[in-house]
Parts: sequence; structure tokens; C-alpha cells
Amino acid sequence: MNVRRSAAVLAATVAIGTGTPAVAASPSPSPSLPSGLYGSSDPTYDGVWRQSLALIALYRVHAEPATAAVDWLAGQQCESGAFPAFRANPAKACDAKLMVDTNSTAAAAQALSAVGGHGNAVTKAVTWLKSVQNKDGGWGYTPGGASDANSTSVVIGALMTQHTPVSTIRNGAKSPYDALLKLSLPCADGGAFAYQPDKKGKLTANADATAAAVVGALGQNMVSVKAGDKKNAACTDAARPTPEDAAANGSAYLAKAVAKDGHLTSALPGSENQPDYGNTADAVVALAAQGGTAAATGPLRWLEQNSAKWAEQNGPAAYAQLILATEAGGADPSDFGGTDLVKQLTATGPAPVTASQDDSDTSVWWMVGAGLAAGAGIGFLLSSRNKRKQP
Repeated sequence: MNVRRSAAVLAATVAIGTGTPAVAASPSPSPSLPSGLYGSSDPTYDGVWRQSLALIALYRVHAEPATAAVDWLAGQQCESGAFPAFRANPAKACDAKLMVDTNSTAAAAQALSAVGGHGNAVTKAVTWLKSVQNKDGGWGYTPGGASDANSTSVVIGALMTQHTPVSTIRNGAKSPYDALLKLSLPCADGGAFAYQPDKKGKLTANADATAAAVVGALGQNMVSVKAGDKKNAACTDAARPTPEDAAANGSAYLAKAVAKDGHLTSALPGSENQPDYGNTADAVVALAAQGGTAAATGPLRWLEQNSAKWAEQNGPAAYAQLILATEAGGADPSDFGGTDLVKQLTATGPAPVTASQDDSDTSVWWMVGAGLAAGAGIGFLLSSRNKRKQP
């Protein structure tokens, strides 16, 4: 669930199946932004993704987004049910030249499920996702592309909106959990998840993929993630590992990775190692999902002290990631290192109907949103993901 998406990244993804670099270039202003969209940078490669994350984060803090924001996202959907990264002219029917992808579709399905009132759109999106499930049970970024841990995990979040056990959604004999298990490494290699095999079939530990896969393997998602009660113990190989076993091992890997400096580290070719803010936020969610809020204290505290400039530079998706991390980690998004993350997020888009950080069940939006969600027969969601290889 990273914010680093650019033209170069997308081109590389399509060409060689690799993922985003560790640090994005500063967002470039777009001269004609669509009404209702969050953020001021060019939406060509991340419009649906960042809009979805923004709506998910606002839902999590019980803030009702502007109708224009929801309508913009819903209007991006193609007749097939799929979503592209950005659809410049929603009035024009989608054609073969418009590339749709699993990540945008899964994130949008989850966001629309959360805000309620879009049950048909969510069902169409999930139906399309099922139609492009790979034979190994997983999903790649593009339909038919090799399965990767990030895409499979964000799609798991979308599947959860239909109240159908994810383990029963199969292509032949394989479920999404089978795909994740195939990408999990043994303890001798750290117990992490790989993004996907390289050309020789080798798996390499990837912190970004691990953070996503831990949540997916636990059968949880970003908005409804519950603090776990299992310790992030040392990696343990099982004769016949379950998704829960793989999640525990992945969490142990992440705990070790952040133990020294409080954050995950990444590097661009030819540059020095540097903090990876987005993946660290994802790791907080994964650690909390497995071992409870105490397990995420270290990296969450580091983000509280160091992420303000990164979030300001990267905009709505970054603020959304931090909100999801603070909620999962038991912190207050309205006072995160002296910053009101919700206020910062809402300032990047159309004014919300309400923007309350009150977590009580008496929140108007909470009651309205919950009622709509129940009426539409839809559930909670995940969010997720980019594709990038990281040592």
C-alpha cells in the first residue's frame, strides 16, 4: 500500500514485472485536476489508488467524505467491473487501450464497500477479480500476470467484502492462500514473503510484500484489522504450514527488520540506504495484526517522530497510510507527533461532510456508514499495494 507510483514505475512493471522504487519523486502539479479528487499531483498513475486509500482512511476515523469524492471513484469503473489506475474521460467507454489492473480494482472495491451505497459496483469489481484469478490461486498486477504477494493480498481484501470465505474462492484446486504460501520463505531464509519468484524461480525476502501478506494470510484487512494476541516469536518451520504459520513467520521477520532503527530501509540503485516510510507504516499494521499494539510500538513511534515531511511531500495516500497505521497501532491520528493526520488528509480534497475523530458509537457518520454497509450486504476491506522488490 505505497504511494510511490510514477510513469517510470508503471512502465517497468508492465515490461519486467518489478515494483516501485523506494522513494518517489516529488509530486508534479496537474493543470486540470478532476473535481472530487484528493491530491494535487498528476493522477494518471495513482488516481484510483490514492482516492481509495483516502476514503478508506476517512471511514476508519468515522469521517464522511464529500459526495463528489465518492462519485469520482465510482465513475472510474469500467463496464466489466474493473478499474484502471485513472480514467481521464469517464463518459467514454473503456476500450482495450485502457489498462485496468487488479490493485486499483481491489482497492476501489474496498473503498466503495466501506462508504456504502455501491453494492452493485463492488460486486461487479469482485466478479471481475475472480475472473482473472491465476491457476495458482493468486493475482498479478495485470490480468494474467504472474501472481505476486502484494496483489494477491489486496485482492483478498476485496474478496472479503462479499462475506464468502476466501479459502473457497479457487481456480481449480488453488485458493489465494495457496498462492501466498507458495511465496513464503523457510526460516533459513528469514521466514519472510517474496514479492514473486525471479526468472529462475528463486524467492527473495521482500519487506513490502511481507507486510501485505501477513495481513492477507491472517484473513484481515486494513480497515477492520484487529489487534492480534499472538507474540511475534521466532520463525518456526512447520511440516505443513498454514496461512497463519506463514503470517507468524512474516511478522517475526518484520519485527527483526525494524528492531535496530525503528523503520524499514530501502535503496535506489546507486544511492545510499534510506528509511522507507510507506513500508514502515504497512509493517506497523502487520505487526499489530499479529501481535497486538505493543508489537508495533517501536516503528509507530519512529513514524510519529519522522514522517511529517514525507507525508507532506507525498500527499493523500501517505496521510491515509499513516492514519491506518495509527489506528492499527492504537495511537491517535488527530495528534500524531503534533499533527492532525485527518485534518491534513481532508485538506487535500473536497471538504468532508463530517470530520470527527470521536471514536464513540454515537458518531453520525459511523451510524450512517454502518447502516449503509449492512444494507448493501458488504463488509470491510484492505488496501494495498504496489509492486516492488526490496532486499
